[in-house]
Amino acid sequence: MNKFYIGVDLEGVACAVGIPGEGMGNGANYAFAAREALREANACARALFDGGADEVIVWDNHGSGVNLDYDEVDPRCRIALGSGFRTRFPGIDGSFGGVLFIGYHAREGTGRAVLAHTYNSRVYQRYAVNGQEMGEMDIDAAYAGEHGVPVLFCASDAACVAQAKERFPWAETVVTKEGWGWNAAVSLHPREAQKRIYEGVRRAMERRGEMQPYRIPGPFEFTVRFKRMDAAAQAPLYDRERNPFACPDPFTRTGWLDRIGQVMD
Repeated sequence: MNKFYIGVDLEGVACAVGIPGEGMGNGANYAFAAREALREANACARALFDGGADEVIVWDNHGSGVNLDYDEVDPRCRIALGSGFRTRFPGIDGSFGGVLFIGYHAREGTGRAVLAHTYNSRVYQRYAVNGQEMGEMDIDAAYAGEHGVPVLFCASDAACVAQAKERFPWAETVVTKEGWGWNAAVSLHPREAQKRIYEGVRRAMERRGEMQPYRIPGPFEFTVRFKRMDAAAQAPLYDRERNPFACPDPFTRTGWLDRIGQVMD
């Protein structure tokens, strides 16, 4: 069976720029971004099915995981939603043919990147593996890679796409907008973004034999730097020996892992 998993965030979709001081926020641009994420995810899903997919899961993973209008998701898809999952790509295993990223964003601190952050802009300053910066997309790709599942596609702003090309150079990509700041962009028209996503995913399906899993060889040192000292102190982080992560300074926790999924175990 040809099975695929689409991870759907909001910040990287066409014409999404959020609210100054609030990230994506809950205003008019959030409502538009949720609609556009749905449309871009549907374009991705249509291309997968047209390319021979038998099963597609759309994973709503922004914030609390309840953002999309589920009545309007391509009815051939299954939908992963809500909060409380202890894994990324819930239910993924080696039977999946690939993961695809819609609407993800660049890592915290990336210049000219729309709404750049790492998982939660109010909680984390950075994630790193052996000192190398890691973003939400990198961690999710590595989690899929632990199951042998390749990265096929990424659509986001130019900064996020550049990071995708650095980490998964085999994958197809689409730039939805050029970031001019944290809350500013020059974007494709949404319909043009959807068209390019469909075409890019079709190309990815035609090139499936070239696609690779993104893997981080273990053991490796995993570092999380928080924005608040109390958050760092209270975080339930455990290393490969099930010992609490060390605290090299009041904002930072670090420990050795064998695989990226251990940070969520």
